[in-house]
Amino acid sequence: MLTEINPDNPQERLISRVVELLKDGGVIAYPTDTIYGIGCDIYNKKALERIYMLKGRDRNKPMSFVCSDLGHITEFAKVPNYAYRIMKRFLPGPYTFVLEASSQVPKMLMPKRKTVGIRIPDNNIALSIVRMLGNPIISTSANISGEKVISDPYEIDMYLGKLLDMTVDGGILSGDASTVIDLTGNAPVVLREGAGDFSWV
Repeated sequence: MLTEINPDNPQERLISRVVELLKDGGVIAYPTDTIYGIGCDIYNKKALERIYMLKGRDRNKPMSFVCSDLGHITEFAKVPNYAYRIMKRFLPGPYTFVLEASSQVPKMLMPKRKTVGIRIPDNNIALSIVRMLGNPIISTSANISGEKVISDPYEIDMYLGKLLDMTVDGGILSGDASTVIDLTGNAPVVLREGAGDFSWV
């Protein structure tokens, strides 16, 4: 089911429809500030399992998730002072920051490690969904693992629509994946080069 939502001023009634679907264990494709993601409520184990199966993803590979703001991040991760300053400077934005997980994070999201990847994308639709839901949502690329990431919501709906409960159409995205930066040590470390500038690291 393809649902078009205004990327500048997301319609509250449509965001509410997405949120109700997520509360019922739904899996969606949705826009971020980089690429389309596939997501669900991080506390719904069956929906998480569906995403691993949908993508054919190794369960030892952790998935990131979207928070609504810095305060939200501190609920799910241990944030050193220097890390907080960095995130305050660059978020919302095209970054995934790796942090030490708090006890609030479901164990399924960190199979062999105690760290998590967290995003606050500069995208009104994604942030509106998370704010209204009240919980983070999974952030993993809209593709089958190892295959090309799809940037057109119509193509996502065509190829993955039968496996999803909704594709949120926020326009065609042409961005690269997020830049991944590890903040668990004493200094930031770039783990993946992407859309976010990392010359400051």
